[in-house]
Amino acid sequence: MSNTTQPRIYVAGHRGLVGSAIVRALRAQGHTSIVTRTHAELELTDQAQVRAFFQSEQIDQVYLAAAKVGGIHANNTYPADFIYDNMMVQANVVHEAWKAGVHKLLFLGSSCIYPRLAAQPIREEYLMNGILEPTNEPYAMAKIAGIKLCESYNRQYGTDYRSVMPTNLYGPGDNYHPENSHVIPALLRRFHEAKMGGAPEVVIWGSGKPMREFLYVDDMAAASVYVMDLPHETYAANTDPMHSHINVGTGQDVTIAELARLVGETVGYRGRIVFDASKPDGTPRKLLDVSKLSALGWRASMPLADGLRRAYAAYLKQQEEEPVMAVA
Repeated sequence: MSNTTQPRIYVAGHRGLVGSAIVRALRAQGHTSIVTRTHAELELTDQAQVRAFFQSEQIDQVYLAAAKVGGIHANNTYPADFIYDNMMVQANVVHEAWKAGVHKLLFLGSSCIYPRLAAQPIREEYLMNGILEPTNEPYAMAKIAGIKLCESYNRQYGTDYRSVMPTNLYGPGDNYHPENSHVIPALLRRFHEAKMGGAPEVVIWGSGKPMREFLYVDDMAAASVYVMDLPHETYAANTDPMHSHINVGTGQDVTIAELARLVGETVGYRGRIVFDASKPDGTPRKLLDVSKLSALGWRASMPLADGLRRAYAAYLKQQEEEPVMAVA
């Protein structure tokens, strides 16, 4: 790829799970004009900082992967943070990108935008057809607003701002915080610590009955770049101006109980797995209909068992690289 023809691509949230995978995917394609900023270098909730950034950087494309994310516990504990931070980031990046003349942008949402009891598998047109899951409603509302921001700027200003809605993601670069992480990294950490500590059992929140779909993050990144690179006519022909988002997933799901057993096997844990049904389950089932993306020519390629092995290897590597505090 010639440097003279390369677009300057800003990946917002490049240190996160999805953003870091998008950077890997772009580099693998030969892109070298990738612009990134850490949170310390650019506060995306600050409109003045975002405006100055876009005015000075001459960006051609934006991947908006920056977001405040977390599991059920984090969403229940910090609902104001989740709705405010995400809405501010989205509003600032989309608006200032448009003001600076950025024509192409890809917004990354979440499958939690859909109604809690949506028919399965979930089609794109089910958006706003029912009540959201209460445990992550503020985050979901912010993500819905992000989709509508992109659609509204397209309708009013003729921009080419697209949205993709991934299912549950996992893989290298995940957050393994004991309370604020998503299900797969939380399980990997819990089973690893139980194995290392010789714990006789691992307790999992909920009944184990809910069904979830999981997508390896490098598959998500590949899909993101694929959708961004689709000709405008192709994208427009396969979406609606007011329902323009595209689901990204595997089209397959497993129960949390099945997932827990698979994670236990991946880690090599030999104890019991116990489910605490007094804890919330969240949405009963959440499987995305990915027929639209399949028709556009893209499908996920990483099997769950293989992805879990890679995710566990990445977790172990991260544990090795974390600095050990000296004991006085």
